[in-house]
Amino acid sequence: MSTENKKVFEAMDGNTATAHAAYAFTEVAGIYPITPSSPMAENVDAWSTAGRKNVFGDRVKVVEMQSEGGAAGAVHGSLQAGALTTTYTASQGLLLMLPNMYKIAGELLPAVFHVSARALASHALSIFGDHSDVYACRQSGFAMLCSNSVQEVMDLGAVAHLSTIESRVPFLHFFDGFRTSHEIQKIETWDYDDLKDMCNMDAVAAFRNKSLNPNRPQQRGTAQNPDIFFQAREASNRFYDVVPEVVQNYMDKVNAKIGTNYKLFNYYGAEDADRVIIAMGSVCETIDETIDYMNANGHKVGVVKVRLYRPFSAKHLIAAIPETVKHIIVLDRTKEPGSLGEPLYLDVVASLRGTKFESCLVTTGRYGLGSKDTTPAQIIAAYKNTEKPRFTIGIKDDVTNLSLEITENPSTAPEGTTSCKFWGLGADGTVGANKNSVKIIGDHTDKYAQAYFDYDSKKSGGVTISHLRFGDKKINSTYLINKADFVACHNPSYVRKYDMVQDIKDGGTFLLNCPWDVNELSERLPGQAKKYIADHNIKLYTIDGIKIGKEIGLGGRINTVLQAAFFKLANIIPIEDAVEYMKAAAKASYQKKGDDVVQMNYNAIDAGVAGVVEVKVPEDWKNAVAEDISEKADAGLENVVHYVNTIQNKVNAQAGNTLPVSAFVEYADGTTPLGSAAYEKRGIAVEVPVWNKDTCLQCNLCSYVCPHAAIRPAVMDEEEAAKAPESMKMVDMKGMPGKKFAVTVSVLDCTGCGSCVNVCPEVKGHKTLSLSALDTQLVEQKSFDYGRTLELHEDVLEKFNAVTPKGSQFRQPYLEFSGACAGCGETPYAKLVTQMFGDRMLIANATGCSSIWGGSSPANPYTVDKRGRGPAWANSLFEDNAEYGYGMALGSEALRMRVIENAERLMDKVDGDTKELIQKYLDTQHNSGENSVAARRMIQALTACNVEAEEKDYILDNADYAGKKSQWIFGGDGWAYDIGYGGLDHVLASNRDVNVFVFDTEVYSNTGGQASKATPTGAVAQFAAGGKEVRKKNLAEIAMGYGYIYVAMVAMGADYNQCVKAIAEAEAYPGPSLIIGYAPCISHGIKGGMRVSMTQEKRAVQSGYWSLFRYNPLLAEEGKNPFTMDSKEPTLSYREFIETEVRYNRLLRSNPEKAEELFKRSEKEAKFRLETFKRRTTWNVEE
Repeated sequence: MSTENKKVFEAMDGNTATAHAAYAFTEVAGIYPITPSSPMAENVDAWSTAGRKNVFGDRVKVVEMQSEGGAAGAVHGSLQAGALTTTYTASQGLLLMLPNMYKIAGELLPAVFHVSARALASHALSIFGDHSDVYACRQSGFAMLCSNSVQEVMDLGAVAHLSTIESRVPFLHFFDGFRTSHEIQKIETWDYDDLKDMCNMDAVAAFRNKSLNPNRPQQRGTAQNPDIFFQAREASNRFYDVVPEVVQNYMDKVNAKIGTNYKLFNYYGAEDADRVIIAMGSVCETIDETIDYMNANGHKVGVVKVRLYRPFSAKHLIAAIPETVKHIIVLDRTKEPGSLGEPLYLDVVASLRGTKFESCLVTTGRYGLGSKDTTPAQIIAAYKNTEKPRFTIGIKDDVTNLSLEITENPSTAPEGTTSCKFWGLGADGTVGANKNSVKIIGDHTDKYAQAYFDYDSKKSGGVTISHLRFGDKKINSTYLINKADFVACHNPSYVRKYDMVQDIKDGGTFLLNCPWDVNELSERLPGQAKKYIADHNIKLYTIDGIKIGKEIGLGGRINTVLQAAFFKLANIIPIEDAVEYMKAAAKASYQKKGDDVVQMNYNAIDAGVAGVVEVKVPEDWKNAVAEDISEKADAGLENVVHYVNTIQNKVNAQAGNTLPVSAFVEYADGTTPLGSAAYEKRGIAVEVPVWNKDTCLQCNLCSYVCPHAAIRPAVMDEEEAAKAPESMKMVDMKGMPGKKFAVTVSVLDCTGCGSCVNVCPEVKGHKTLSLSALDTQLVEQKSFDYGRTLELHEDVLEKFNAVTPKGSQFRQPYLEFSGACAGCGETPYAKLVTQMFGDRMLIANATGCSSIWGGSSPANPYTVDKRGRGPAWANSLFEDNAEYGYGMALGSEALRMRVIENAERLMDKVDGDTKELIQKYLDTQHNSGENSVAARRMIQALTACNVEAEEKDYILDNADYAGKKSQWIFGGDGWAYDIGYGGLDHVLASNRDVNVFVFDTEVYSNTGGQASKATPTGAVAQFAAGGKEVRKKNLAEIAMGYGYIYVAMVAMGADYNQCVKAIAEAEAYPGPSLIIGYAPCISHGIKGGMRVSMTQEKRAVQSGYWSLFRYNPLLAEEGKNPFTMDSKEPTLSYREFIETEVRYNRLLRSNPEKAEELFKRSEKEAKFRLETFKRRTTWNVEE
């Protein structure tokens, strides 16, 4: 869009489109990361770093705050100082901004909050889209403008900025999280000269003249009394009264420039419609498509799209509705429990009163909560419904029976649209390749292009499903593809897990990445897949991407190979052109890494084109018999088996959408049973560890470092060894005559990271562990499963101290098979903590990576022992985790103290062994390990005791509260250093017995790698595109300043013994403890990959980048130095260490001079931090 009317089209997602429009009018951006809005702020930061100018001729000043509340405060202050200021947020983040929103609106400060609308956490967290967050703001005084598509967020984002400047009313511009924020579309982009041309610079000047300035001082934010507050509040009415006309005026200006037809309420459909839907958001695009289909088939329907939701203009709504309408359907993407209806419905009903539409039938429905897919079939059902005044679509409600039945499911996409679907594995490059494909087609052809990416709840290693559409007409299909022209499966293990080919249209194409010939395909494909392929004339192709990747040197990153195969088969653009464009893209992406890397990608493209093999479908596949490929649990705790079979297996089979409401009645409060992750058996590793029993030192380090508890030692007596599977390898156990030892691997739970192989000691030049293809090691699963059935041997537990790396691994891990990334640096710590205290743990977990790998539906990786005991885990929010855990400790202690008080009174009423056991319970009340055992023995004695006493009855009735619990608070550095720091500081200062473990990845890992106060100087991260310029916060030193907090810094791979010792000391300390663990992350870009994460921890300590120490206040009470420095003087170059990570060396490539400056500062700051710790080794008891 330019003044010369030369249209510029570009493929981008909704967040990028919003950021482009927002940047033009923004002078200051106060930001904080939250999914799914973070990319808006990341783009603004990156563009500012690159020197982009806004319409005022300046770069945007970007500041990352410690929380959304802090960001809103910074926005508020910046506005008062006279700078046009913007922020970007969603969900809980938006709610944290609400207090400032009331102030900003009340003070008539022009601002825009761009919100990728997202569900609010209720019974569970959902990072996906609905309107519950923005509806919570409808009373704030912000005008609310809704965009329905990627193109609209570009256009109406600009309208929001222009309108707020003109009207002085702040705007909340929102669009659907993920469905619009992350959908990629080919759209027309704005030229900043056009935007500047529309901007009222006189209004900008007036805004600046009202700013706070000591040259013309004034006062704002006063306190008013009852005599005048009401009147002053009403004085702002006139500003809101003109907002609708202001917005329409700027919509008209946009329309004049680019030929659109934006209105406050846009109508689309039959001029003489008898039924209309009123809705807002991305669903309107699907409704448009459905209307075209229905009206072409004899119906008369339409839709009114709400754009300006606040102020709500009833006049403009009524004008948009055709006079012929008899039935109005209002769709709301939220749930307001207890209300007469959802917000939009209530506004519409109020608007209709006293108008010509007052007697119309008005029905209302909920849809799309938490990004639930909304399809044309559901929209048709809503149009046809006249029986249910309130309804839901997209689900089966067999409890309150509000849902509508689907009666037809037509294909409504415009003719000529090519739909493609790709099944990939998280972090295998499939999503990145598909984004690249859309950009290639969008930038080099006249075709419209759309991409949307559907994920499961795992970190890298989960299922990804890419939905791509290409066509000659505008694409309105804001729903997932279920009728595809092309389907590709990039992971061969999926063929027996998911129904994939059933989504292919007759005559469509199926590409399977596998090494199988037609005979092997006949053996491996389920019967229903073979029959569908044969019956529907599906063209079947294979490509051995893994083999090609290994030959070329790409390893498992075969996305380029498969992308080339897609272009060859999909025939969307000539393959010669596609190869040229792909190679150009590869050169642009990898030229800084060297010509050899570029050539490697060229070779991958050529090999992908050449490597496609057409499979002649055997005629007998038409006779194939359907097989049951669903998983079924048949052994284990009854409640877990029930949950797995009812919920988990359906969700994992990508069939969660078919589950009815009744399936969740018993889980309505969000509670799920522990131990269900053990039933997943994903089988996603390409290679798994193989144990050589003849060279094993039996050190257990492989188990110690395993992020997923997939490799474990097994100890057997002679009888157990005799019952072991025939294939189970074992040797005599060292130091334990009569015992057998084995290292077992759950090959179906292993992620293939290779961390165990990396730490395995060499014996005569060879490691005991090596990696082999998963297919060759499937028999080892039996050995692992058998090992899980074995009882823990008391003599082994007594001989090998739990506070050692080896001894700890003979204890059960209560965290297993999580959804963490392969090689994760966080989970080994959490797993170790559970091995030491899991049977008595309470865990409060901050939102972040650790809450996603630790508590993401449907599987629960925390588990129980054979007695049914295990960690009780819960997540509240991001910002309040320390307080949440503190509250847990207070609550459990309050209940336990009543048991203790009753036990003390009961002492006078019992004698003998019972009295001794009660005394033992009272004597150990401050030690969770001893007290939990003593409590169980006391309960057993009282159960058998004949004494009648109300104290005894109380203790037995409250037996679960008798033992001292081990209270843990888990979270990442984003929580501990930033948003949750105030609460963390208060809880630690409270001097209560709680244990805090901070997984320090030095970035906001879960939201995409944004900088936190834990990020060191020089590291490149989101929100620090030019390298972070402020030193890392010394959280440990701050905590030690209190003098009564146990503090430790650990790095498991650097010192295995120090790590386990610090954890034991922290839990035993009768007060607050803080452990900060260095946790390498996939976002660091470590040379060698996450396989070497433990080695990277070691190198971090050897270079002085990270320190190891323990600060134990109990030593001070003995007159000793409480501080113990556990790491030695650095022996490795600091510079060499940081340059092994992409987060540092990318700055070296992009801006060598700045890198040199920041790296020197970073090293100097690390030395200063180390010296700060070392000064504590000097102890003067007189001080």
